[in-house]
Amino acid sequence: MQTNERLYVGRPTRRVEGKLKVTGAAPYSAEQGQEGLLFGVMVPATIAAGDISNIDTSAALAFPGVVDVFTHETKQNVAWWDRKWMDQTASPGHPFRPLHSERILYDGQPVAMVVAETFEAARDAASLIRVSYRESEHVTDIRTVLDESYDPPKKRSGIPAAPKPRGEPEAAYEAAPIKISADYWLETEYHNPMEMFATTVLWEDDEHLTIYDKTQGSQNSRDYVCSVFGLKTENVRVDNAFVGGAFGAGLRPRHQLFMAVMASLKLKRSVRVEMTRRDMFYLSHRPSMLQTISLACDATGKLQSVIHHAVAGTSRYEDYQEVVVNWSGLAYACENAKLTYELTQVDTATPGDMRAPGSASGNVALESAMDELAYAAGIDPLELRIINFAPYDQNDDKEFTSKALHACYRQGAAQFGWEKRNAEPGSMQEGNELIGWGMATGFWDAQLQNAAAKARLSSDGHLIVSAAASDIGTGTYTMMAQVAADEFHMAIEDVTVKLGDSTLPQTAVQGGSWTAASTGGAVQAACLAVIATLLKQAQAIKNSPLKDAKADEVTVRDGRLVLIINDQTGVAVADIMAAAGVSFVEEEGKIGPSKLQMLKYISYTHSAVFVEVRVDKDLRIPRVTRIVSAIAAGKIINPKAARSQILGGVVMGMGMALHEEGMFDHRSGRLMNHNLAEYHVPAHADVENIEVIFVEEHDDLASPLGVKGLGEIGLVGVGAAIGNAIYHATGTRVRELPITVDKLL
Repeated sequence: MQTNERLYVGRPTRRVEGKLKVTGAAPYSAEQGQEGLLFGVMVPATIAAGDISNIDTSAALAFPGVVDVFTHETKQNVAWWDRKWMDQTASPGHPFRPLHSERILYDGQPVAMVVAETFEAARDAASLIRVSYRESEHVTDIRTVLDESYDPPKKRSGIPAAPKPRGEPEAAYEAAPIKISADYWLETEYHNPMEMFATTVLWEDDEHLTIYDKTQGSQNSRDYVCSVFGLKTENVRVDNAFVGGAFGAGLRPRHQLFMAVMASLKLKRSVRVEMTRRDMFYLSHRPSMLQTISLACDATGKLQSVIHHAVAGTSRYEDYQEVVVNWSGLAYACENAKLTYELTQVDTATPGDMRAPGSASGNVALESAMDELAYAAGIDPLELRIINFAPYDQNDDKEFTSKALHACYRQGAAQFGWEKRNAEPGSMQEGNELIGWGMATGFWDAQLQNAAAKARLSSDGHLIVSAAASDIGTGTYTMMAQVAADEFHMAIEDVTVKLGDSTLPQTAVQGGSWTAASTGGAVQAACLAVIATLLKQAQAIKNSPLKDAKADEVTVRDGRLVLIINDQTGVAVADIMAAAGVSFVEEEGKIGPSKLQMLKYISYTHSAVFVEVRVDKDLRIPRVTRIVSAIAAGKIINPKAARSQILGGVVMGMGMALHEEGMFDHRSGRLMNHNLAEYHVPAHADVENIEVIFVEEHDDLASPLGVKGLGEIGLVGVGAAIGNAIYHATGTRVRELPITVDKLL
């Protein structure tokens, strides 16, 4: 007699596709192709705003091996109406149209593309194109247009507006005995996944295309292509089976996809277009932002007022929006809150969702301000957060499905040794180094999206599960295999996972930390549907031992459909299928959020981040020597992959705090450090000891699997915790990220 225990979910599991990746056998979008493949190379604009007055392509067209050159003067047979250009993650406004007109909207905008028989010919010919411009006035520094900020007239889909004020925040602030108010600046930050964006289009005929695209949603790219080029959905297949990182940059279709499809349809040839590292800097970015936070508390540390205002940069052509200030209304209990969010336009490409969009930015201001308030009140920063623990979401007046944040505080502090902290800034030293300890709270949505998956069990005991979901390095392949293997109590080696194909069951783009809960839940539903079908087939057998069983009372174990409470009672799966005259059973499972449940509950992941920094007394060079991140994210499907997710998020938070910033020459409006030599990200020598704690948290309301998601939460809180630790070490409060040496001297 056995229970329905799990063998894989919740246990460290090696990636099922790991061998393919480490041996180079996993083909990425720029590694697909066929004989006769053409290559496209784009030419970027070299001004921030204006018009093309002349473009000379004659030398490029004459270059050996060149097939064609595309510019705004080349007429493309595409749909130009805005409604035809929307995608799942579009912002209000007018989506960017590659080669649409002579108008230049931002530095680096593609103004031409050379297509040639070889990549080298296309690259060299592209350097021969000469472009003349009529420049217009430009603005790339949001500091100069803060007085032009505005409340976006139309909200971005899926991005809630700032909640209405509650209580009397201004009056409560003025009356409170302890208060702080400060401005916090965030510089532009750029996505830099290892794999560059690339699209390979295999041309079959004027209506049928197979496209290999670097994207976080194959169905999103397919729908975009079909809308723009007037193709039928059933005639276009997009594949992104392997993706070398994205961090949100791949949520929207990027212009190399448009360029490759456009060239393929015109030339009736297969075409590949791959971006350079420089091109990657002109796609999207975490927006630069000014945030002003005013906090007030009473003598006991109880918050009396929270006022948070943010102004973020967006492009001239789209109102890109994030959830930046809302977090300040739900993170801590306070009866008086005013949260406002505005945009201001600059001459850059539209910003884009970058890991933990909005939360990572808003958290820096809120958690830095909480640290400042703790010092003003003479209360330990951790104790101040515990005093103001929020038992429910005051923004939406909803209950949390679960909230193990107290356990995060407790376990993280114990592991870090927080009780040994001397509160006085600059008081902890060793040799020529100042030691600082800081902490912050992290929070992120735990959403469940509509998703579907299929499960196909063969009579020989092999299982195939499939969904259009993506794996951008987060472990989706393995997660799907773990869930499926457990439902059938089989070895994970007997499960094949298919994903990243637009013809597979519908899923949302991979983002928002919702894939494990959503696609994983759909896989579970599909597997249970197969078991239910097997039971019906088994009950049709004469004298079936399962004739009175219900679907939730049986499972598959060792190749037999058996009672959960007594696995001696059952029928071999092969015999069931033989009796039914089939060689396999395939079913689809679907999942989605419960509207009734959403009316009462809301779900978030939480974390407590503790940081140690050491700062050289003379040179003021900061080093992050120790980080403890305690995470409450419901059920952890694969602790091995999950730990890596948090490690990656923490390192990205270090980059946000100390390294990453786009450096513009605001006189020319051009980005100057569009490479990995001058755009600094953390290197191995910057990363020392990182400890990850997964706090036990049961939550059967957030998702059927009890999963909340991990993609974003590892980053949120890290930037503020590092800044707070630097203040504790030096007594210097830096309110602008990244915190570089010049700001500490």
